[in-house]
Amino acid sequence: MLDEQDIKRKKEAFVFGLMGSIVAMCVVFILAGVGLTAAHKSGKLANWFGAGTTSQVVADGVSVSGGTDGVSVVDAVARVNPAVVSIVATKDVPNMEQYNQSVGFGFVIPQYRQNGTKSQEVSSGSGFIISADGYVVTNQHVVADKEASYTVFLNDGSKHDATVVALGDVYDIALLKIDNGGRDLAYLQFGDSDQLKQGQSVIAIGNALGQFRNTVSVGVVSGLSRSVTASSGQGQSELLQDVIQTDAAINSGNSGGPLLDLQGFVIGVNVAASNGGSNIAFALPANEVSKSIDDMKKYGHIVRPFLGVRFVTIDQQLIDANNLTVDHGALLLRGSNGELAVVPGSPADKAGLVENDIILSVDGVDVTTEKPLNNLLQDRSAGEEVKLKVLHDGEEKEITVTLTEPAKTTK
Repeated sequence: MLDEQDIKRKKEAFVFGLMGSIVAMCVVFILAGVGLTAAHKSGKLANWFGAGTTSQVVADGVSVSGGTDGVSVVDAVARVNPAVVSIVATKDVPNMEQYNQSVGFGFVIPQYRQNGTKSQEVSSGSGFIISADGYVVTNQHVVADKEASYTVFLNDGSKHDATVVALGDVYDIALLKIDNGGRDLAYLQFGDSDQLKQGQSVIAIGNALGQFRNTVSVGVVSGLSRSVTASSGQGQSELLQDVIQTDAAINSGNSGGPLLDLQGFVIGVNVAASNGGSNIAFALPANEVSKSIDDMKKYGHIVRPFLGVRFVTIDQQLIDANNLTVDHGALLLRGSNGELAVVPGSPADKAGLVENDIILSVDGVDVTTEKPLNNLLQDRSAGEEVKLKVLHDGEEKEITVTLTEPAKTTK
């Protein structure tokens, strides 16, 4: 039997549903806060995607392509800028007026009272257009206030009323729609964030400090697959997983803006910045954002696959402490408060998985500390079948599991 105390000390287990709501937060909440120090670079930057390839950004319905041999930041920004927008939230707030209240003996005391309401800008952020008919991507926390109305400002100075189409209840992404006025709008395309390399040059564009629209900063991909605990500064915190780290200057107001490669493709959506370091910021990876947007258009919300297990990823310390016979995998364990290792009625339960089983691989890819179970499943869809190699009572076996939406097993 496993030593329960040793296991508890190692636990990183959680119910794999990928359904935690990534709320409006960041290490410095980008909607409001102190701007960070810029890290500007100039001149021509290296092309990390191979010589001779082409970029493509659609402007006014026309496909514009250009070679990337020695492409400059100036060229890339000129192509993408028409599709990067600023988003302003306004709402009715109390209109306070001052009056003097007499207290006798010739004395008056200044007092305040509400005299109706007035429309006032309360926050601002960034976004970018993803289709000629006016769909706009931003962070959920930029447009989370249901009492506010939202206006999108294009780089040409025109403004458009925006409708919130969907909010990412399990991911900090939102989809807006603006009226295209009968013309095809310039829009950006998503790149492949799985192909990013550490040190690759990137461009961030956004509404810096909520005042300077379409501000450009440049930097590199500082790290990949980062996990950071983000805080709103209001007592709420959430884990942002598998995000891109960059040293491109991300200031308050940049939230929801694009992180781009030098070909003009969106490779991330800026979401958070650190207040404990210089030029440390984070972006949601484009592949995950693109999938979320597809879900929003199709279902009106983000669909995430649900397996229904609690687990701890096996590492050397866990192997040594428990004399395990395998050197990788996800060990299914109950929680410290008695939460079951396998959620009743979940896909895992229906497939016969039980506590102390070890999931060794997903569709032939080993589960490791570098590729934990949740990462291997996050790109899958509800209704999709996956093949799991499982160690059960000392014997390896293969099982097929059909993933579902969380709601289908938790209602």
